[in-house]
Amino acid sequence: MSVSIVGWGHTKFGKLEQDVEGLIIEAAAAAIADSGVPAADIDAVYLGWYNGGFSAQDFGSSLVMNGIDELRFKPATRVENACATGSAAVYQGANLIDAGRARFVLVVGVEKMTTLPPAEIGPILMKASYMKEECEPGCGFVDVFGQIAATYFDRYGDKSDALAVIAAKNHANGCDNPLAHLRKDLGYEFCATISEKNPQVAGPLRRTDCSLVSDGAAALVLTDASTAQSMPRRVSIAARCQVNDYLPMSKRDLLYFEGCARAWSGAMSIAGITLDDLDLVETHDCFTVAELMQYEAMGLTPPGQGATAALSGLTAKDGKLPINRSGGLKSKGHPIGATGVSMHVMTAMQLTGTAGDLQLPNAAIGGVFNMGGVAVANYCSILKAD
Repeated sequence: MSVSIVGWGHTKFGKLEQDVEGLIIEAAAAAIADSGVPAADIDAVYLGWYNGGFSAQDFGSSLVMNGIDELRFKPATRVENACATGSAAVYQGANLIDAGRARFVLVVGVEKMTTLPPAEIGPILMKASYMKEECEPGCGFVDVFGQIAATYFDRYGDKSDALAVIAAKNHANGCDNPLAHLRKDLGYEFCATISEKNPQVAGPLRRTDCSLVSDGAAALVLTDASTAQSMPRRVSIAARCQVNDYLPMSKRDLLYFEGCARAWSGAMSIAGITLDDLDLVETHDCFTVAELMQYEAMGLTPPGQGATAALSGLTAKDGKLPINRSGGLKSKGHPIGATGVSMHVMTAMQLTGTAGDLQLPNAAIGGVFNMGGVAVANYCSILKAD
């Protein structure tokens, strides 16, 4: 049995006034209304929410019921898998439908991050690392990816120009996205130059190489393919593949995201497609070096040559394979639990011709890659216009 997306909702990402409860309800209500499915017909709810200390409220599976009474007494479950939490929730909803246990499932992803001072955010996120080896006082994921970038440069040469191209591309794309956190075209020169406004923050990474700390929520309504045929708008999840790798970075070659590569190859095999069939990709650019290395893992280039995909324009909005047309985590924002759901929403919008100023011509097949930790939890989905 295959699963289809038949409705979606998405709050703006940024520094928002709403609390977690308000964000969940806003996105969920929008998704249900968009689907046309009566809320009472929703069979189950999955909430993707990392939290980890961002919010004092830590039991949130039923919060959506505070704003949508018809969901009272429905089974509701919270899902967490680091920065891939949103996709984990999508997959749990799809699994329930595949098992024949539900007809309609509501999936919501959410995070509220901006209420804490920056000094407290890094330690919360580092809970998604291997604490025995990787969590030193004052260390954050920017330091981890800064070291990865430095090691990558040592092996393959300085790729700062390619990272600046990726940053500038994603910021320019975000200007077209009304839901994005930072809608500002910074340009290549700004992204490539270390300055007071764009300091070097860890290893070779500059501020413009790092994703944003954001609040926001996104939601989907899922159903089985047969039911979807009678719905006014639908996008098929043609394939989904989850691959988890070792948590300790010491057990892996960090210059090749093998879990990412296996997730991509698995999803494309299930969908019966190749990279040449894809019209767009939304990928996990928590840092620009991560996007660069994901080019290699998905097979766009051989290992060590990801820079060529960026520098050639292949991944630009008018390139052969536009990547992160939404602005990605870099510009759209990265509210942890919402990110994976948002990626699926943005891709579904492209495939239904409803992406507005973001719309790519003739988009029919899209890929989504969402990553938890340093390529530990890897989720790859292939979405098709139906």
